Amino acid sequence: MNLRTASETLSFLRELEEKAAVFYEELAGRFPENKDDFLAFAKENRKFNKQIQMAYQSVITDAIEGCYAFDLETDHYVFETDLPDAAGLAEAAAKALAIEEKIVSCYNVGAEQSGSLLADVPRNFKIVVKKRNNRLEKLKSLA
Repeated sequence: MNLRTASETLSFLRELEEKAAVFYEELAGRFPENKDDFLAFAKENRKFNKQIQMAYQSVITDAIEGCYAFDLETDHYVFETDLPDAAGLAEAAAKALAIEEKIVSCYNVGAEQSGSLLADVPRNFKIVVKKRNNRLEKLKSLA
């Protein structure tokens, strides 16, 4: 599916963030020794959703929807969250890293594509990517 409008793109990103949040909550249940980190990641995903939604609402009105600000193929950013029952922490962290790379890539490409048409939305995409760097380092230490 090709995403062209800001509304479509932000809805897709919201789905990615929520799917990853549910994945992290599942990991918190499986790996109690890292529960706090995984629950913090899930909470942060939902916080990112709110941040992007607020940026979108501040620049988009009903009269100006931000059409054709993006050209994203959803197939490039889809990820699976299924984890075998016997998976260890390293395998779970590796899967989480793969998920994070997809989400970060979607934000980076979206920021690049919409930079000339929208102001706050791509700036907030870049902020979310920056905030994810600490998470990536934590996940790499677990993998």
